[in-house]
Amino acid sequence: MVVPSRGRNKESPPLKPGQQQQQQQQSPGASPSRGRRPHSPGKQGSGGARAMRKGGGGRRGARGDPRGPYREGPAADGERDVLGRGPLSLLRLCGERLRVFIVDRKAFITKADSNIWLTFFLAVFAGVLHWCHITTLFENDRHFSHLSTLEREMAFRTEMGLYYSYFKTIIEAPSFWSGVGAIMNDKLTEYPLVINTLQRFNLYPEVVLASWYRTYTTVMDFLGVPTKTCWTVNRGKGLSPVESCEGLGDPASFYVAVIFLLNGFMMSLFFIYGTYLSGSRLGGLVTVLCFFFNHGECTRVMWTPPLRESFSYPFLVLQMLILTYILRIPSINTGSLIALCVSNIFFMLPWQFAQFVLLTQIASLFAVCIMGYIDSSKLQKILSAHMVSLLVCFILMFGNSMLLTSYYAASLVVISGILEWSPKILKRRKREVYVWVIEGCAWLFGTVTLKYLTSLVFGIADDAHIGNILKSKFIGYKDFDTLMYTCAAEFDFMEKETPVRYTKTLLLPVVLVVFGVIIKRAIKYILYSLSHTGRYEKEERFNHGELVFHALQLLAYSVLAILIMRLKLFLTPHLCIMASLMCSKQLFGWLFYKVQPKTLVFAILALMTIEGSANLRTQWNIMGEFSNLPQEELLEWIQVNTRQDAVFAGAMPTMASVKLSTLRPIVNHPHYEDAGLRARTKVVYSMYSRKPASQVKRDLVKLGVNYYILEESLCVSRKRPGCSMPEIWDVEDPANRGKIPLCTLMSKDSRPYFITVFENSNYRVLKIPKE
Repeated sequence: MVVPSRGRNKESPPLKPGQQQQQQQQSPGASPSRGRRPHSPGKQGSGGARAMRKGGGGRRGARGDPRGPYREGPAADGERDVLGRGPLSLLRLCGERLRVFIVDRKAFITKADSNIWLTFFLAVFAGVLHWCHITTLFENDRHFSHLSTLEREMAFRTEMGLYYSYFKTIIEAPSFWSGVGAIMNDKLTEYPLVINTLQRFNLYPEVVLASWYRTYTTVMDFLGVPTKTCWTVNRGKGLSPVESCEGLGDPASFYVAVIFLLNGFMMSLFFIYGTYLSGSRLGGLVTVLCFFFNHGECTRVMWTPPLRESFSYPFLVLQMLILTYILRIPSINTGSLIALCVSNIFFMLPWQFAQFVLLTQIASLFAVCIMGYIDSSKLQKILSAHMVSLLVCFILMFGNSMLLTSYYAASLVVISGILEWSPKILKRRKREVYVWVIEGCAWLFGTVTLKYLTSLVFGIADDAHIGNILKSKFIGYKDFDTLMYTCAAEFDFMEKETPVRYTKTLLLPVVLVVFGVIIKRAIKYILYSLSHTGRYEKEERFNHGELVFHALQLLAYSVLAILIMRLKLFLTPHLCIMASLMCSKQLFGWLFYKVQPKTLVFAILALMTIEGSANLRTQWNIMGEFSNLPQEELLEWIQVNTRQDAVFAGAMPTMASVKLSTLRPIVNHPHYEDAGLRARTKVVYSMYSRKPASQVKRDLVKLGVNYYILEESLCVSRKRPGCSMPEIWDVEDPANRGKIPLCTLMSKDSRPYFITVFENSNYRVLKIPKE
């Protein structure tokens, strides 16, 4: 956010030779008072306006040079007259000037405060608007307010249900701390193992929300204020009525309400971010509108609230805003480093993928540093904040080894080493391209090597599947675990339609123009710095350093999104942020001399609205009601007909629902980032292979499974060639290729190795008899 300031205006480039003379030749009428904005070019002489624009575009550019040899005009004559009359008149003059100064200063502060409050008000308005939008979409899609408790839990499919189950465990425990102890010594998630789920699953959001829920309900009960309203809902179609409760006293409603509030706050941050980066509230407006016009490409919180990104991503926006501020100021203060560290922690704690995003961030910062846009001492301080936040997260997650053996941690160490030793080894003062190449190669080689060595020393293979997924993208590598990811649409390459949708809303064309201008200026000053040295070029590079960083970060996000479609949730919002720069005087000041900025921006927004409003109407027209009768029958049968300690195995999404709604032990679940869990899942999914039934039963008995939930749809469904479960197993188990899949045999007759005890249109429960 940029407001009028008595200090320097960071929007303006430093004065070039010859502009000092132009500035001194301005008439006294072109020099506005301290609290007054300069007139627009159309309201004063062209020569004076142009000189003011070049000199800073604000009060500083319009002000005469105080070091001039003389001053002209009535004020100067009056002052000479006063000085000639004696000390009394001089004191009277000083008093009068002091009074004017105080009045002007008061007017300036009032004006600055009003600008700040206006920006704050608009940011809050944007946040409330987004909160209403996603709340409405969620309700329209599922009719969530009219669902029963069981239906709401079933609506949290796959890993969403797994995460919510720990929130449910804490709020239903006798006390908060006994609930926390239960999830830290969990016996249900990976039977018969006892695991610390806080260490494994990034569950601090559930812990915090559970504490808030227990506090809220306790206070409301003490005050005698009802927290929910319940009624009987007639579902029709011969279905039994269900009880449905609405209000923050309902656990599921409270859970999603907090998530939607957090993501409303995220939109407020986007407005402030766009305003600050572009130097104009128009930039904040552009960011917000681009986000809404491309809403389906920016987020999925309205469809999948409990996913980790819903809790984590808003803090990445805050972290990027703080980082932009740090890159702009000449010297870092302790408060900004603490803010950066805290935002890093809040971003990393909820989401295991955060480390890969931060890896691209520090890589972009390192590139900006070696090109000379920021000095190494500033980058060292930023890296120190990252290291402290990484260490804090490592402690809070009870020594989660994936953090210390990550590419992110290795990159932090390597970059710090390069910044320390490079000036000593490469003792050339003049920056040259070969130095950049050496430092870049040292970073890449050092990061990969250190990551490999630390994983080898600690014996960690939990993130080995990440490397395999990347190998599958480039060289077609295939194995069971890799295909389980890449056969899912969200882990496939970006859809070809995605850039088309960006283009229709004009988001992509606008950002390409902005990106082109940034790169053009960056290359220009880099080439100049390789052959010349001077303060002008240094100051100019500093002024645009944060813009170069954002351009490099855009490239990194683009690569991630192209390789893995799910990661466009980073790319699209960043495109919206970059679009705000079309309002930047730093980049387009030359254009704003000819065209009024507001006219140009609103013309572009009007064109964006054509497709953007159509996208919003499409979202608003989505109407549905959640219902999954086959799974409801399955869960009710399990609750009535099985013991509390009966152990279940089956497809990962179904296992999450079984654990959440029936509290039965399970042996596998959807959180696939652990090497041991991936091995368990492979055993469980052997039911869909072509292996003999006797071998599959033997492996399941070793895991302690009592019941297996078979889903015939997994046996026959095929999202694309090579992605049905039997075809995936053909890659892993070529020896049995060509045989009839075991799941097909079990759907016909499960005897003698299994006993069918329940069956409906989607599910078949196979009991595993003891030998």
